[in-house]
Amino acid sequence: MTNPYPDIIFRPATPTDLAAIPLILSSGPDAFAYVFAQPTAGAEAFLRHAFIQGSGEFGYRNHVVGEIEGEVVAAGAGWTASATLPFMLAAIGQFIAHYGAIPTPGVILRGLRTETIIRPPGQGDFYIGHLGVAPAWRGRGIGEALTTYLLRAGRDAALAHAVLDVAVTNPRAEALYRRLGFQVIAECPSSLRRDLGFVPSGRRMALNYTDLP
Repeated sequence: MTNPYPDIIFRPATPTDLAAIPLILSSGPDAFAYVFAQPTAGAEAFLRHAFIQGSGEFGYRNHVVGEIEGEVVAAGAGWTASATLPFMLAAIGQFIAHYGAIPTPGVILRGLRTETIIRPPGQGDFYIGHLGVAPAWRGRGIGEALTTYLLRAGRDAALAHAVLDVAVTNPRAEALYRRLGFQVIAECPSSLRRDLGFVPSGRRMALNYTDLP
């Protein structure tokens, strides 16, 4: 598909791009709720804290946004295996600052359980995640343009593969990734569930950069 919005601008996110936070949440609301939600506040409260703080997987420094005429309409992220340890250390600090010392071990445990389903990238992988498009702009090619932009970042870094995860409950996204050349390489069944959220079963998809035109 040709991007119908050639004037869309993709750029690094900044701490003032607060419109990106619900878009990041929309990339996996059930899984985010499983890990981060508390009886008194949903997952978006933590994502907002981490995004503004800036570091780690959920910080603004790890994200790009797409904007049209100054409106943030898309958000996403891409990272490699080298970020796994820094992300973990940043997350622990963010958990303690946001939740306090007593709830933090539970958040860490749920995060580790989730990583058995949504695994960190391996060596040579460029992981694409947190992809979200504003509801009013969905179905117009913005998601494809964002994914393609992130794919190019991984190719420019001379990595071997791009990988991502898609929930089995999101066939529309899976169809998009297949059109871009991704193929399913693993089925990831999940039984992770709590009162405040669950991790849906998913599929790990991959694309060899040598297969790109």
